[in-house]
Amino acid sequence: MPALTPREVYQQLRDAALGIRALQPLAPCSTRGQVHVDIEGWQLLLDFEGHRLHHCEHCRHPDGREGSLDTWQRYGTDPVSLLSTWELAQIERLLLGIMQR
Repeated sequence: MPALTPREVYQQLRDAALGIRALQPLAPCSTRGQVHVDIEGWQLLLDFEGHRLHHCEHCRHPDGREGSLDTWQRYGTDPVSLLSTWELAQIERLLLGIMQR
């Protein structure tokens, strides 16, 4: 099974930023600055610390395919770096809402 590409994961983050897909917490927020979220079946582990989304550590597609920061570095990017400034701000706003629950 092929690994998820940064662009595939970026599309999920983009859709969440636009309000097309729902971003929901999967587990209590970690004190290590990581948050585990679900975007309509896609499970993402995000590095979110200091009110800033730094990168996506890992993603699992509903069909079982996965991608991780180690894999994406071979492509020279991670999904978060593909977000526009506005999209990034929207995702950070959503994540802040999760952290404050």
